[in-house]
Amino acid sequence: MTHSTKFNWHGWFNKARPRILIWYLLLTIFSSVTSILATRYIFYERIHAQSKAYVLRQVEEFRQLASEQTSNSSRANREEITNLFDAFLSKYKPLDSDDYAIALVQGRVYQYTNLFPQTLLTQDAELIQQWGQLTQFQQGVVSTSVGKLYYMAEPVKFDGRTQGVLAIVHCADSIYQLVDGAILLIVPATLGVLGVAAAIAWATAGRVLSPLQTLTETAQSITESDMSQRIPVEGTDEIAKLTITFNQMLDRLQFAFASQREFLKDAGHELRTPITVIWGYLETLKYRPQHQEQTILLAIDELARMSRLVNDLLLLAKAEHSDFLILKPEELDWLTEELYLKVRSLANRNWKLESKGLTPIRLDRQRLTQAMMNLVQNAIRHTQEGDTIAIGSSVRENQARLWVSDTGEGILPEDQQRIFERFARATTCDCQFEGYGLGLSIVQAIAQAHGGRVELFSQPRQGSTFTIVIPLSTQDSAINESDSHHRRQSSHHRFPEVWVSGTRLHDHRR
Repeated sequence: MTHSTKFNWHGWFNKARPRILIWYLLLTIFSSVTSILATRYIFYERIHAQSKAYVLRQVEEFRQLASEQTSNSSRANREEITNLFDAFLSKYKPLDSDDYAIALVQGRVYQYTNLFPQTLLTQDAELIQQWGQLTQFQQGVVSTSVGKLYYMAEPVKFDGRTQGVLAIVHCADSIYQLVDGAILLIVPATLGVLGVAAAIAWATAGRVLSPLQTLTETAQSITESDMSQRIPVEGTDEIAKLTITFNQMLDRLQFAFASQREFLKDAGHELRTPITVIWGYLETLKYRPQHQEQTILLAIDELARMSRLVNDLLLLAKAEHSDFLILKPEELDWLTEELYLKVRSLANRNWKLESKGLTPIRLDRQRLTQAMMNLVQNAIRHTQEGDTIAIGSSVRENQARLWVSDTGEGILPEDQQRIFERFARATTCDCQFEGYGLGLSIVQAIAQAHGGRVELFSQPRQGSTFTIVIPLSTQDSAINESDSHHRRQSSHHRFPEVWVSGTRLHDHRR
Protein backbone atom coordinates (compact mmCIF):
# COMPACT_ATOMS: atom_id res chain seq x y z
CA MET A 1 0.00 0.00 0.00
CA THR A 2 1.55 3.29 -1.12
CA HIS A 3 1.08 6.62 0.57
CA SER A 4 1.25 9.80 -1.52
CA THR A 5 2.67 12.87 0.15
CA LYS A 6 1.25 16.20 -0.92
CA PHE A 7 3.67 19.10 -0.98
CA ASN A 8 2.64 21.83 1.45
CA TRP A 9 2.88 24.93 -0.74
CA HIS A 10 1.30 27.16 1.89
CA GLY A 11 3.89 26.17 4.46
CA TRP A 12 6.69 26.55 1.90
CA PHE A 13 5.62 30.11 1.00
CA ASN A 14 5.47 31.00 4.69
CA LYS A 15 9.21 30.43 5.05
CA ALA A 16 11.55 33.40 4.88
CA ARG A 17 13.83 32.05 2.13
CA PRO A 18 11.09 31.51 -0.51
CA ARG A 19 9.51 34.86 0.36
CA ILE A 20 12.83 36.63 -0.11
CA LEU A 21 13.30 34.89 -3.47
CA ILE A 22 9.78 35.73 -4.66
CA TRP A 23 10.03 39.39 -3.71
CA TYR A 24 13.47 39.58 -5.28
CA LEU A 25 12.17 38.08 -8.54
CA LEU A 26 9.14 40.38 -8.56
CA LEU A 27 11.35 43.41 -8.05
CA THR A 28 13.81 42.23 -10.71
CA ILE A 29 11.03 41.46 -13.23
CA PHE A 30 9.41 44.84 -12.61
CA SER A 31 12.75 46.60 -13.06
CA SER A 32 13.55 44.64 -16.23
CA VAL A 33 10.14 45.23 -17.85
CA THR A 34 10.26 48.91 -16.94
CA SER A 35 13.78 49.23 -18.36
CA ILE A 36 12.84 47.47 -21.61
CA LEU A 37 9.73 49.59 -22.14
CA ALA A 38 11.60 52.78 -21.27
CA THR A 39 14.40 51.84 -23.69
CA ARG A 40 11.88 51.15 -26.46
CA TYR A 41 10.14 54.47 -25.83
CA ILE A 42 13.47 56.36 -25.89
CA PHE A 43 14.47 54.72 -29.19
CA TYR A 44 11.10 55.52 -30.76
CA GLU A 45 11.31 59.14 -29.66
CA ARG A 46 14.84 59.46 -30.99
CA ILE A 47 13.85 57.94 -34.34
CA HIS A 48 10.91 60.32 -34.56
CA ALA A 49 13.18 63.28 -33.73
CA GLN A 50 15.68 62.24 -36.40
CA SER A 51 12.90 61.84 -38.96
CA LYS A 52 11.53 65.26 -38.14
CA ALA A 53 14.99 66.86 -38.34
CA TYR A 54 15.71 65.27 -41.72
CA VAL A 55 12.38 66.22 -43.27
CA LEU A 56 12.56 69.77 -41.88
CA ARG A 57 16.05 70.21 -43.31
CA GLN A 58 14.81 69.19 -46.78
CA VAL A 59 11.86 71.56 -46.54
CA GLU A 60 14.15 74.42 -45.50
CA GLU A 61 16.36 73.77 -48.55
CA PHE A 62 13.28 73.78 -50.81
CA ARG A 63 12.07 77.04 -49.30
CA GLN A 64 15.42 78.67 -49.92
CA LEU A 65 15.47 77.47 -53.53
CA ALA A 66 11.88 78.61 -54.08
CA SER A 67 12.58 82.07 -52.69
CA GLU A 68 15.56 82.51 -55.05
CA GLN A 69 13.62 81.53 -58.18
CA THR A 70 10.37 83.34 -57.43
CA SER A 71 12.15 86.59 -56.53
CA ASN A 72 13.17 87.02 -60.21
CA SER A 73 9.65 86.45 -61.51
CA SER A 74 6.60 88.51 -60.69
CA ARG A 75 4.22 86.17 -62.43
CA ALA A 76 4.17 82.40 -62.29
CA ASN A 77 3.49 79.95 -65.04
CA ARG A 78 3.54 76.17 -65.18
CA GLU A 79 7.01 76.03 -66.66
CA GLU A 80 8.54 78.01 -63.80
CA ILE A 81 6.83 75.76 -61.20
CA THR A 82 8.02 72.60 -62.89
CA ASN A 83 11.52 74.03 -63.25
CA LEU A 84 11.55 74.70 -59.50
CA PHE A 85 10.52 71.14 -58.71
CA ASP A 86 12.98 69.74 -61.24
CA ALA A 87 15.83 71.74 -59.74
CA PHE A 88 15.07 70.55 -56.21
CA LEU A 89 14.43 66.89 -57.02
CA SER A 90 17.59 66.70 -59.10
CA LYS A 91 19.66 67.63 -56.05
CA TYR A 92 17.60 65.58 -53.57
CA LYS A 93 19.71 62.89 -51.88
CA PRO A 94 17.78 60.61 -49.53
CA LEU A 95 19.60 59.13 -46.54
CA ASP A 96 18.15 55.68 -47.13
CA SER A 97 15.38 53.92 -49.00
CA ASP A 98 12.75 55.18 -46.56
CA ASP A 99 13.22 58.84 -47.55
CA TYR A 100 11.40 60.17 -50.62
CA ALA A 101 9.67 63.24 -52.04
CA ILE A 102 6.76 63.96 -54.39
CA ALA A 103 5.86 67.12 -56.29
CA LEU A 104 2.26 68.00 -57.19
CA VAL A 105 1.30 70.74 -59.67
CA GLN A 106 -2.27 72.06 -59.65
CA GLY A 107 -3.41 69.00 -57.63
CA ARG A 108 -1.83 66.43 -59.92
CA VAL A 109 1.28 64.31 -59.46
CA TYR A 110 4.10 65.89 -61.37
CA GLN A 111 7.24 64.05 -60.31
CA TYR A 112 8.61 61.92 -57.45
CA THR A 113 11.87 60.35 -56.45
CA ASN A 114 12.99 56.94 -57.67
CA LEU A 115 12.39 55.27 -54.31
CA PHE A 116 8.85 56.58 -53.94
CA PRO A 117 6.53 53.56 -53.30
CA GLN A 118 4.02 53.05 -56.09
CA THR A 119 1.44 51.65 -53.69
CA LEU A 120 1.03 55.14 -52.25
CA LEU A 121 -0.13 56.34 -55.68
CA THR A 122 -2.67 53.57 -56.03
CA GLN A 123 -3.82 52.52 -52.57
CA ASP A 124 -3.40 55.90 -50.87
CA ALA A 125 -4.50 58.16 -53.72
CA GLU A 126 -6.78 60.06 -51.36
CA LEU A 127 -3.80 61.09 -49.24
CA ILE A 128 -1.92 62.26 -52.37
CA GLN A 129 -4.97 64.21 -53.48
CA GLN A 130 -5.23 65.81 -50.06
CA TRP A 131 -1.60 66.96 -50.24
CA GLY A 132 -2.26 68.45 -53.68
CA GLN A 133 -5.11 70.63 -52.32
CA LEU A 134 -3.10 72.14 -49.46
CA THR A 135 -2.80 75.92 -49.28
CA GLN A 136 -0.72 76.07 -46.06
CA PHE A 137 2.26 74.25 -44.64
CA GLN A 138 1.30 70.94 -43.00
CA GLN A 139 3.17 68.23 -41.08
CA GLY A 140 2.09 65.08 -39.31
CA VAL A 141 2.18 61.32 -39.01
CA VAL A 142 -0.14 59.15 -41.05
CA SER A 143 -0.61 55.40 -41.44
CA THR A 144 -0.53 54.17 -45.02
CA SER A 145 -0.25 50.95 -46.96
CA VAL A 146 3.56 51.15 -46.76
CA GLY A 147 3.65 51.91 -43.05
CA LYS A 148 3.61 54.88 -40.75
CA LEU A 149 4.85 58.04 -42.51
CA TYR A 150 6.11 61.31 -41.15
CA TYR A 151 5.65 64.08 -43.72
CA MET A 152 5.92 67.81 -44.28
CA ALA A 153 4.04 69.40 -47.18
CA GLU A 154 5.11 72.85 -48.40
CA PRO A 155 2.83 74.75 -50.86
CA VAL A 156 4.36 77.02 -53.54
CA LYS A 157 2.46 80.26 -54.04
CA PHE A 158 2.54 82.92 -56.75
CA ASP A 159 0.38 86.02 -56.57
CA GLY A 160 -1.29 84.64 -53.43
CA ARG A 161 -2.40 81.46 -55.20
CA THR A 162 -1.09 77.93 -54.59
CA GLN A 163 0.50 76.61 -57.75
CA GLY A 164 2.08 73.40 -56.40
CA VAL A 165 2.97 71.37 -53.34
CA LEU A 166 6.15 69.54 -52.40
CA ALA A 167 5.80 66.68 -49.85
CA ILE A 168 8.91 65.33 -48.10
CA VAL A 169 8.17 61.88 -46.59
CA HIS A 170 10.09 59.65 -44.19
CA CYS A 171 9.02 56.10 -43.31
CA ALA A 172 10.62 54.79 -40.10
CA ASP A 173 8.87 51.41 -40.02
CA SER A 174 12.03 49.49 -40.84
CA ILE A 175 13.90 51.17 -38.00
CA TYR A 176 10.97 50.56 -35.65
CA GLN A 177 11.00 46.90 -36.64
CA LEU A 178 14.74 46.77 -36.00
CA VAL A 179 14.21 48.21 -32.53
CA ASP A 180 11.38 45.76 -31.81
CA GLY A 181 13.55 42.90 -33.01
CA ALA A 182 16.33 43.97 -30.67
CA ILE A 183 13.83 44.19 -27.80
CA LEU A 184 12.62 40.67 -28.58
CA LEU A 185 16.21 39.46 -28.43
CA ILE A 186 16.65 41.18 -25.07
CA VAL A 187 13.63 39.41 -23.53
CA PRO A 188 15.02 35.84 -23.57
CA ALA A 189 18.42 37.14 -22.49
CA THR A 190 16.71 38.90 -19.59
CA LEU A 191 14.86 35.71 -18.68
CA GLY A 192 18.17 33.85 -18.65
CA VAL A 193 19.71 36.51 -16.43
CA LEU A 194 16.66 36.28 -14.15
CA GLY A 195 17.17 32.53 -13.83
CA VAL A 196 20.84 32.95 -12.90
CA ALA A 197 19.93 35.80 -10.51
CA ALA A 198 17.23 33.64 -8.91
CA ALA A 199 19.73 30.85 -8.29
CA ILE A 200 22.24 33.28 -6.81
CA ALA A 201 19.50 34.91 -4.70
CA TRP A 202 18.35 31.50 -3.43
CA ALA A 203 21.90 30.53 -2.45
CA THR A 204 22.60 33.95 -0.91
CA ALA A 205 19.34 33.92 1.06
CA GLY A 206 20.20 30.47 2.37
CA ARG A 207 23.63 31.65 3.44
CA VAL A 208 22.26 34.79 5.08
CA LEU A 209 19.47 32.93 6.88
CA SER A 210 21.69 30.04 7.94
CA PRO A 211 22.54 31.67 11.32
CA LEU A 212 18.81 32.12 11.95
CA GLN A 213 18.25 28.43 11.28
CA THR A 214 21.11 27.61 13.62
CA LEU A 215 19.63 30.00 16.17
CA THR A 216 16.26 28.24 15.91
CA GLU A 217 17.82 24.80 16.30
CA THR A 218 19.88 26.00 19.26
CA ALA A 219 16.82 27.55 20.93
CA GLN A 220 14.89 24.31 20.43
CA SER A 221 17.71 22.22 21.89
CA ILE A 222 18.11 24.36 25.00
CA THR A 223 16.67 22.92 28.17
CA GLU A 224 16.81 24.00 31.76
CA SER A 225 19.46 21.38 32.43
CA ASP A 226 21.63 22.15 29.38
CA MET A 227 22.20 25.75 28.30
CA SER A 228 25.80 25.38 27.21
CA GLN A 229 25.26 25.59 23.44
CA ARG A 230 26.21 28.80 21.66
CA ILE A 231 25.98 29.99 18.04
CA PRO A 232 29.24 30.74 16.20
CA VAL A 233 29.49 34.39 15.14
CA GLU A 234 30.47 35.10 11.53
CA GLY A 235 30.90 38.59 10.07
CA THR A 236 29.78 41.95 11.45
CA ASP A 237 26.35 42.42 9.87
CA GLU A 238 22.93 42.54 11.52
CA ILE A 239 22.71 38.74 11.67
CA ALA A 240 26.04 38.65 13.49
CA LYS A 241 24.81 41.27 15.95
CA LEU A 242 21.63 39.24 16.49
CA THR A 243 23.77 36.16 17.10
CA ILE A 244 25.91 38.01 19.63
CA THR A 245 22.80 39.31 21.40
CA PHE A 246 21.28 35.83 21.49
CA ASN A 247 24.48 34.34 22.91
CA GLN A 248 24.59 37.07 25.55
CA MET A 249 20.97 36.33 26.41
CA LEU A 250 21.86 32.64 26.81
CA ASP A 251 24.73 33.63 29.11
CA ARG A 252 22.35 35.63 31.27
CA LEU A 253 19.77 32.86 31.31
CA GLN A 254 22.37 30.24 32.14
CA PHE A 255 23.65 32.40 34.98
CA ALA A 256 20.10 33.05 36.21
CA PHE A 257 19.15 29.37 36.11
CA ALA A 258 22.40 28.40 37.83
CA SER A 259 21.79 31.03 40.51
CA GLN A 260 18.22 29.85 40.90
CA ARG A 261 19.29 26.22 41.29
CA GLU A 262 21.96 27.21 43.79
CA PHE A 263 19.50 29.39 45.64
CA LEU A 264 16.89 26.62 45.84
CA LYS A 265 19.53 24.14 46.98
CA ASP A 266 20.82 26.48 49.69
CA ALA A 267 17.30 27.50 50.75
CA GLY A 268 16.26 23.87 50.97
CA HIS A 269 19.33 23.09 53.04
CA GLU A 270 18.77 26.02 55.40
CA LEU A 271 15.08 25.18 55.85
CA ARG A 272 15.77 21.49 56.35
CA THR A 273 17.87 22.15 59.46
CA PRO A 274 15.18 23.85 61.61
CA ILE A 275 12.55 21.42 60.35
CA THR A 276 14.75 18.50 61.39
CA VAL A 277 15.38 20.08 64.79
CA ILE A 278 11.67 20.72 65.41
CA TRP A 279 10.85 17.19 64.25
CA GLY A 280 13.38 15.75 66.66
CA TYR A 281 12.10 17.81 69.60
CA LEU A 282 8.53 16.75 68.96
CA GLU A 283 9.54 13.10 68.51
CA THR A 284 11.31 13.04 71.88
CA LEU A 285 8.56 14.96 73.69
CA LYS A 286 6.54 11.81 74.43
CA TYR A 287 9.55 10.23 76.06
CA ARG A 288 10.39 13.30 78.11
CA PRO A 289 7.07 14.83 79.18
CA GLN A 290 8.74 16.61 82.09
CA HIS A 291 10.67 18.76 79.54
CA GLN A 292 7.56 19.77 77.61
CA GLU A 293 7.85 23.49 78.31
CA GLN A 294 11.52 23.57 77.39
CA THR A 295 10.89 21.56 74.22
CA ILE A 296 8.08 23.86 73.12
CA LEU A 297 10.27 26.91 73.67
CA LEU A 298 13.04 25.37 71.57
CA ALA A 299 10.57 24.50 68.80
CA ILE A 300 9.15 28.04 68.87
CA ASP A 301 12.67 29.46 68.60
CA GLU A 302 13.40 27.30 65.56
CA LEU A 303 10.07 28.32 64.00
CA ALA A 304 10.97 31.97 64.57
CA ARG A 305 14.28 31.38 62.79
CA MET A 306 12.40 29.74 59.92
CA SER A 307 9.99 32.65 59.78
CA ARG A 308 12.86 35.13 59.54
CA LEU A 309 14.47 33.08 56.78
CA VAL A 310 11.22 32.88 54.78
CA ASN A 311 10.65 36.62 55.21
CA ASP A 312 14.17 37.35 53.98
CA LEU A 313 13.67 35.10 50.97
CA LEU A 314 10.37 36.81 50.15
CA LEU A 315 12.07 40.19 50.47
CA LEU A 316 14.81 39.20 48.02
CA ALA A 317 12.20 37.88 45.56
CA LYS A 318 10.13 41.06 45.86
CA ALA A 319 13.21 43.26 45.31
CA GLU A 320 13.00 42.49 41.59
CA HIS A 321 9.45 43.91 41.31
CA SER A 322 8.75 47.46 40.19
CA ASP A 323 6.65 48.23 43.29
CA PHE A 324 9.36 47.18 45.75
CA LEU A 325 10.16 50.80 46.65
CA ILE A 326 7.93 53.69 47.68
CA LEU A 327 10.08 56.71 46.94
CA LYS A 328 9.45 59.95 48.82
CA PRO A 329 11.52 63.07 49.52
CA GLU A 330 13.40 62.60 52.79
CA GLU A 331 15.78 64.78 54.82
CA LEU A 332 19.06 62.92 54.84
CA ASP A 333 20.28 64.48 58.10
CA TRP A 334 17.08 63.57 60.00
CA LEU A 335 17.26 60.00 58.65
CA THR A 336 20.88 59.70 59.76
CA GLU A 337 20.11 61.01 63.26
CA GLU A 338 17.17 58.64 63.60
CA LEU A 339 19.33 55.67 62.61
CA TYR A 340 21.96 56.68 65.15
CA LEU A 341 19.40 56.83 67.95
CA LYS A 342 17.99 53.43 67.02
CA VAL A 343 21.28 51.54 66.85
CA ARG A 344 23.24 52.80 69.88
CA SER A 345 21.12 50.78 72.28
CA LEU A 346 21.57 47.50 70.40
CA ALA A 347 24.92 46.53 71.90
CA ASN A 348 27.64 47.75 74.22
CA ARG A 349 29.83 49.45 71.64
CA ASN A 350 31.48 52.82 71.24
CA TRP A 351 28.85 54.40 68.95
CA LYS A 352 29.68 57.45 66.84
CA LEU A 353 27.77 59.67 64.42
CA GLU A 354 30.45 60.78 62.00
CA SER A 355 28.60 62.92 59.46
CA LYS A 356 25.16 64.01 58.34
CA GLY A 357 24.25 64.88 54.77
CA LEU A 358 22.15 68.03 54.39
CA THR A 359 20.64 67.44 50.95
CA PRO A 360 17.02 66.19 50.70
CA ILE A 361 16.82 63.06 48.52
CA ARG A 362 14.14 60.70 47.22
CA LEU A 363 14.29 57.23 48.75
CA ASP A 364 12.27 54.53 50.47
CA ARG A 365 12.80 55.34 54.14
CA GLN A 366 11.68 51.94 55.42
CA ARG A 367 13.80 49.88 53.00
CA LEU A 368 16.90 52.00 53.48
CA THR A 369 16.52 51.83 57.24
CA GLN A 370 16.27 48.04 56.94
CA ALA A 371 19.49 47.94 54.88
CA MET A 372 21.36 50.13 57.36
CA MET A 373 20.14 48.05 60.31
CA ASN A 374 21.42 44.91 58.55
CA LEU A 375 24.83 46.56 58.20
CA VAL A 376 24.78 47.55 61.89
CA GLN A 377 23.85 43.99 62.94
CA ASN A 378 26.69 42.71 60.75
CA ALA A 379 29.09 45.16 62.44
CA ILE A 380 27.91 44.07 65.91
CA ARG A 381 28.56 40.41 65.10
CA HIS A 382 32.12 41.16 64.04
CA THR A 383 33.10 43.44 66.94
CA GLN A 384 33.64 43.09 70.65
CA GLU A 385 32.75 45.31 73.59
CA GLY A 386 34.67 48.55 73.44
CA ASP A 387 35.07 48.46 69.65
CA THR A 388 33.83 51.47 67.70
CA ILE A 389 30.88 51.39 65.31
CA ALA A 390 30.19 54.61 63.40
CA ILE A 391 27.43 55.61 61.03
CA GLY A 392 27.20 58.64 58.81
CA SER A 393 25.96 60.16 55.58
CA SER A 394 27.11 62.74 53.05
CA VAL A 395 26.51 63.94 49.51
CA ARG A 396 29.41 63.82 47.06
CA GLU A 397 29.47 64.12 43.26
CA ASN A 398 25.67 63.92 42.90
CA GLN A 399 25.56 60.80 45.09
CA ALA A 400 24.18 60.26 48.55
CA ARG A 401 26.38 57.99 50.67
CA LEU A 402 25.33 56.25 53.91
CA TRP A 403 27.87 54.09 55.69
CA VAL A 404 28.49 51.85 58.69
CA SER A 405 32.09 51.36 59.77
CA ASP A 406 33.60 49.34 62.59
CA THR A 407 36.96 48.56 64.11
CA GLY A 408 36.31 44.83 64.29
CA GLU A 409 38.00 41.82 62.79
CA GLY A 410 37.63 42.83 59.14
CA ILE A 411 37.02 40.64 56.10
CA LEU A 412 39.54 38.61 54.17
CA PRO A 413 40.15 39.83 50.57
CA GLU A 414 38.95 36.55 49.05
CA ASP A 415 35.63 36.92 50.90
CA GLN A 416 34.86 40.55 50.08
CA GLN A 417 32.97 39.75 46.86
CA ARG A 418 31.50 36.45 47.96
CA ILE A 419 29.78 37.72 51.12
CA PHE A 420 27.15 39.55 49.05
CA GLU A 421 25.94 36.25 47.59
CA ARG A 422 22.91 34.57 49.11
CA PHE A 423 23.66 32.19 51.99
CA ALA A 424 27.34 33.15 51.84
CA ARG A 425 29.28 33.68 55.07
CA ALA A 426 32.68 35.22 55.49
CA THR A 427 35.60 33.16 56.71
CA THR A 428 36.21 35.46 59.66
CA CYS A 429 39.36 35.59 61.66
CA ASP A 430 38.22 34.60 65.11
CA CYS A 431 34.47 34.39 65.59
CA GLN A 432 31.64 32.21 64.40
CA PHE A 433 28.13 33.58 64.43
CA GLU A 434 24.65 32.42 63.66
CA GLY A 435 22.88 33.59 60.55
CA TYR A 436 21.65 32.56 57.15
CA GLY A 437 23.95 34.76 55.07
CA LEU A 438 21.10 36.82 53.58
CA GLY A 439 21.70 40.13 55.34
CA LEU A 440 24.23 41.58 52.89
CA SER A 441 22.27 40.20 49.95
CA ILE A 442 19.26 42.18 51.18
CA VAL A 443 21.42 45.30 51.58
CA GLN A 444 22.69 44.95 48.02
CA ALA A 445 19.17 44.31 46.65
CA ILE A 446 17.82 47.47 48.36
CA ALA A 447 20.74 49.57 47.10
CA GLN A 448 20.33 48.29 43.53
CA ALA A 449 16.57 48.93 43.69
CA HIS A 450 17.44 52.58 44.40
CA GLY A 451 19.70 52.54 41.33
CA GLY A 452 22.81 52.45 43.51
CA ARG A 453 25.37 50.00 44.85
CA VAL A 454 27.19 48.84 47.96
CA GLU A 455 30.88 49.62 48.40
CA LEU A 456 33.12 47.73 50.85
CA PHE A 457 36.48 48.71 52.25
CA SER A 458 37.95 46.23 54.70
CA GLN A 459 41.24 44.88 55.96
CA PRO A 460 41.69 41.88 58.28
CA ARG A 461 41.85 42.92 61.99
CA GLN A 462 41.44 46.60 61.03
CA GLY A 463 37.68 46.80 60.59
CA SER A 464 35.27 47.28 57.70
CA THR A 465 33.26 50.08 56.12
CA PHE A 466 30.09 49.31 54.16
CA THR A 467 28.76 52.26 52.13
CA ILE A 468 25.38 52.43 50.38
CA VAL A 469 25.73 54.76 47.37
CA ILE A 470 22.51 56.18 45.90
CA PRO A 471 22.64 58.50 42.85
CA LEU A 472 20.67 61.72 43.17
CA SER A 473 17.68 62.02 40.84
CA THR A 474 16.98 65.06 38.66
CA GLN A 475 14.58 66.27 41.35
CA ASP A 476 17.34 66.30 43.98
CA SER A 477 19.85 69.07 44.43
CA ALA A 478 23.06 68.37 42.54
CA ILE A 479 25.62 69.65 45.08
CA ASN A 480 28.71 68.55 46.95
CA GLU A 481 28.78 68.82 50.73
CA SER A 482 32.38 69.14 51.77
CA ASP A 483 31.53 69.78 55.43
CA SER A 484 28.25 67.97 56.07
CA HIS A 485 29.13 67.30 59.72
CA HIS A 486 29.48 71.01 60.54
CA ARG A 487 25.82 71.77 61.15
CA ARG A 488 24.38 74.55 63.23
CA GLN A 489 22.88 71.99 65.64
CA SER A 490 25.06 69.59 67.57
CA SER A 491 25.46 65.96 66.66
CA HIS A 492 23.41 63.77 68.98
CA HIS A 493 26.32 61.80 70.35
CA ARG A 494 27.30 64.99 72.18
CA PHE A 495 24.28 64.88 74.51
CA PRO A 496 22.82 61.87 76.27
CA GLU A 497 19.06 62.23 76.27
CA VAL A 498 17.19 62.62 72.96
CA TRP A 499 13.95 61.21 71.60
CA VAL A 500 12.34 60.97 68.19
CA SER A 501 8.99 62.55 67.31
CA GLY A 502 7.91 61.91 63.75
CA THR A 503 10.95 62.72 61.65
CA ARG A 504 12.33 65.44 63.89
CA LEU A 505 14.62 65.00 66.91
CA HIS A 506 14.19 66.94 70.16
CA ASP A 507 16.46 67.44 73.13
CA HIS A 508 14.89 66.80 76.57
CA ARG A 509 16.81 69.68 77.98
CA ARG A 510 14.98 72.21 75.78
